[in-house]
Amino acid sequence: MIHGVVGVAPPEAATQKLLDAIEAFCRRPKTDRSGERTATELVHLRHAGDLIELEFSEIAAEFALTDEYEKWGSTTPIDWIRHHCHMTGPAAADRVAVGEHLEKLPESVQALDAGEIGFAHLAIMSRTADALMRSETAAAFDESALLEKARGNSPGKFHHICRHARHAADPKGYAAEQAEQVEQRSLSLSTSQDGCFFLSGILDPVGGAAVRSALEPLARRAGADDDRRRDRRLADALVDLSLHALDGGQAPQQASQRPHLQVTTSLETLLGLAGAPAGEMEYSVPISAKSVERLACDCSVTRILLGSDSVVIDVGRAKRVVSGPTRKALNVRDGSCRWPGCDRPASWSAAHHVVHWIHGGTTDLPNLILLCHRHHWMVHDGDWQLVRTDDGRMLTVPPPTGLEKLARFARGPHWEAA
Repeated sequence: MIHGVVGVAPPEAATQKLLDAIEAFCRRPKTDRSGERTATELVHLRHAGDLIELEFSEIAAEFALTDEYEKWGSTTPIDWIRHHCHMTGPAAADRVAVGEHLEKLPESVQALDAGEIGFAHLAIMSRTADALMRSETAAAFDESALLEKARGNSPGKFHHICRHARHAADPKGYAAEQAEQVEQRSLSLSTSQDGCFFLSGILDPVGGAAVRSALEPLARRAGADDDRRRDRRLADALVDLSLHALDGGQAPQQASQRPHLQVTTSLETLLGLAGAPAGEMEYSVPISAKSVERLACDCSVTRILLGSDSVVIDVGRAKRVVSGPTRKALNVRDGSCRWPGCDRPASWSAAHHVVHWIHGGTTDLPNLILLCHRHHWMVHDGDWQLVRTDDGRMLTVPPPTGLEKLARFARGPHWEAA
């Protein structure tokens, strides 16, 4: 028998009877059920759940009018419901909102009782009614018109419809709400001990749509072998967008200088010699020699000589590794990232040295190839190899780690004609 939650008084007789009935129902035989039978059962179970949610909402709103939550040490009724009823904050708030507007939504409650709409529809209706009733500039709330839309649309589509209804009934209030959402924009960046960045923020609908519109094209899969998860591809897209802004000089100047990534490294680090220190970069923990090598592929280099006491004794002029004319010719020749299946344009790609200049490779077209930032990382930090054959083809060879990688290599590397 279900006796309720620890720390809460035992349920009353009617509630206990319901809990016992649910427990018995859950123990029923569940074999030899056809697809049609399970479909029917799902519909009726969801309706039963909606009715219980409706009852829960009415009681939740009644509870919110008391000070009982304070006796438990909670700051708000919603906080108490969230904790003791094992719900999220938004879900608890929805239940209270529904309960507070039940008397103002008689037709919708009747439709839920009849199974014509679900509790999710009723929650959206309650939020819409609350917003319009609180506004001093809104027209009267029209339950009947929205209920007809609820009957014929999913909760997701109905939410969209209600947003339009809110704007139609209260354009001034709707605009004021979105203006307030702009004021609430925030973004925080924090750094963990290993140097990783944590991003947390909130954007208004228009601002969020602008960011997503910029990221979505960059977050597409780059070829058949791109097995990155979507969240990884979005993170890579954000990095690509930032690098493109820095490479193109699109970021506003700071202290009369164009923002850029500045790496300080010793010659030993750049050569990857044993015992060499890591590279230094602003806003970052020390970075690996491989990262230094990748960034040095297509950058401006400034020579700084230090004395034995670490005093600067000479500073050379900054020189671009890949000169402007060479880069223009490379852009025309390659057109885009040359990794098989990747079409990232030249302006979003780096000039990669097939044989790095620090190891004697020349900075001329035969030794250069355009790679987008992701594939450039794969070559330097991910241990992929690029090999140009005698007939001009460019082979991409995966790192020989693990049986799966070895088997894949045995079938032949991917290639693209250069």
